[in-house]
Amino acid sequence: QVQLVESGGGLVQAGGSLRLSCAASGDTGYISAMEWYRQAPGKERELVAGITSGGSTNYADSVKGRFTISRDNAKNTLYLQMNSLKPEDTAVYYCNADYWRYGDYMDFWGQGTQVIVSS
Repeated sequence: QVQLVESGGGLVQAGGSLRLSCAASGDTGYISAMEWYRQAPGKERELVAGITSGGSTNYADSVKGRFTISRDNAKNTLYLQMNSLKPEDTAVYYCNADYWRYGDYMDFWGQGTQVIVSS
């Protein structure tokens, strides 16, 4: 089992920056890839960015060039640096961890952190 706790959300003006963190605890040795998702009011949850255990990354087209995902495996922490924020980035941001143990897959979610970008 893994517990994920996000932090770093808040209110920021358009053009500003925020850095989200996701601290993992528990059986973190079985975590492979990790991702950031977001869900805006009235919309489905969408993938924002992902990073493998080896550091390969992928991004949604809407955030490429503005957001950077990273992870510190020693600290069991996932980050999302968000620059040049836009009002359409307003959403609850969730951390997700892919967990593999003895051939079985599970995924774990954090509780989410709210990001509000004002125009």
